Amino acid sequence: MNPDLDLPQLLADPNLGPSNRKIKMEGLPNDVASFSIKLKNTLIQYHNIEDDKWRVAKKTKDVTVWRKPSEEFNGYLYKVQGVIDDIVNSVIDHIRPGPWRLDWDRLMTSLDILEHFEENCCVMRYTTAGQLWNIISPREFVDFSYTVGYEEGLLSCGVSLDWSETRPEFVRGYNHPCGWFCVPLKDNPNQSLLTGYIQTDLRGIIPQSAVDTAMASTLTNFYGDLRKALQNV
Repeated sequence: MNPDLDLPQLLADPNLGPSNRKIKMEGLPNDVASFSIKLKNTLIQYHNIEDDKWRVAKKTKDVTVWRKPSEEFNGYLYKVQGVIDDIVNSVIDHIRPGPWRLDWDRLMTSLDILEHFEENCCVMRYTTAGQLWNIISPREFVDFSYTVGYEEGLLSCGVSLDWSETRPEFVRGYNHPCGWFCVPLKDNPNQSLLTGYIQTDLRGIIPQSAVDTAMASTLTNFYGDLRKALQNV
């Protein structure tokens, strides 16, 4: 690990997961450590997919979005990548569940931590705004989130849980394994390469073309909003 990252010991070792203490959280296996490691390894598999398997979905001057058919559901796995002008810790602190995310993410309308297992491991419930003139109505997600060291940087990953409690004003969406890899640029450690993998099943009755348009635009907007937030820190 790069000592300049000044990470807590818990995150410094990529093989160090949350404790094995038994929990009874709805939709979550008893062995949280094994669940976390499996999730991390799934994201690393996505990160190692060969370039020729991806098709460009949208490209701007500083962000590229690709997609390929998901192996988890009848939709797409999206990959998005761009350089962020800040250090790894700051970038991930703004992305993972915490007080900053709601301040800058225009799509997210609420975020509640339902259970904290360790500093880097929690279950959260969050809601998102309607999109495309409300063709896609507001959604709600209940996700397990895990942040861990990866190479010289960090990986913040998550997956939705089967959660029985619902609210009628939201459609329950489902995030298949997703996450953000953030590593310092080799020639400038004050800048970070941020690579995301997203495969969200929005559920409900939505034209696939609307989903594709919304996902590509949401991901490019995510980078723009994140950059603005980091400039104001």
